Amino acid sequence: MSRKQDKLAQQVLGDRKLNKKSLGARMWNCRGYYLMFLPVFIFVLIIYYWPMLGIRYAFFSYKLRDIHWVGFENFKTLFSTSEFWRAFVNTLQLSITKLLLNTFAAVLVSVFINEMANLLMKKTVQTVIYLPHFMSYAVVAAIFTLFLSPSSTGFVNETLKSWGLIDRSIDFLHNKGMWRPIFYLINMWKETGWGTVIFLATLSGINPELYEAADIDGATRLQKVRYITFPALGNTIIVVLILNLAKVLNMFEPVFVLYNSRVYEVSDVISTYIYRKTFLTAIPDYGYSTAVGLFKSVVGATLMLLCNEASKKVRGRGIM
Repeated sequence: MSRKQDKLAQQVLGDRKLNKKSLGARMWNCRGYYLMFLPVFIFVLIIYYWPMLGIRYAFFSYKLRDIHWVGFENFKTLFSTSEFWRAFVNTLQLSITKLLLNTFAAVLVSVFINEMANLLMKKTVQTVIYLPHFMSYAVVAAIFTLFLSPSSTGFVNETLKSWGLIDRSIDFLHNKGMWRPIFYLINMWKETGWGTVIFLATLSGINPELYEAADIDGATRLQKVRYITFPALGNTIIVVLILNLAKVLNMFEPVFVLYNSRVYEVSDVISTYIYRKTFLTAIPDYGYSTAVGLFKSVVGATLMLLCNEASKKVRGRGIM
């Protein structure tokens, strides 16, 4: 033990001597680590920070080669445009509703899988419900567009006709009243399986003695689910909601592949609004698009900070 203690003491003394050296000397001693880190550092600067210099264009009018300073005019236009506020409200409504529905569905499916006694069936169900997550939204949109098509190839319309429930085909994805429910169902189908991963991990950590004690007390399966399983998931559900609330404004692909001009009123979100103003306008004003993106980033950063504080309250540590 004395030799080990001597080696440990020498190592501590060596570390203290190293810390007393100048910053340049310490960097030279660790030059190998800095050289390994340098490519990553350069990559981060170029990919994540260099584009941030484009924020200045939020204060310019940028139309083709006509670039001139306009100050806060882009933001005045932004806040006075009804289309923008419609997109902003749609973003919050679609994102928050999708988050709540997906979380609720993931919890129910997790409990259902956890209660399955047959291990083979349990693994099969898990695998089947995970698969949609690995499909791109473009593929998912193509599948459901064909599935809900008003033409003779549309399975839903043809089935409803054969049952005598409708006389003529319904154009589901071009109907403002039906677009949102279909959007939520498609997202639940795609993401519920992946959402069960966290909840199943929580359920696997429940002490089996709690269920054994409930059996001794004569509790039914539903009572065990109600008084043991669901309370055990409570903290995890709150954490999942908090972590995902910070990303509510980052919605583009799920909407972009499904929406169309007939349903802009209920489907247009901030990201698709920016896309249309930038790429689907004859003479786009890149300054205005940048201003919209900057506003979105500021709101997103604010939500991130709020969620970080909420996470500290709930689980004792933040998400950043």
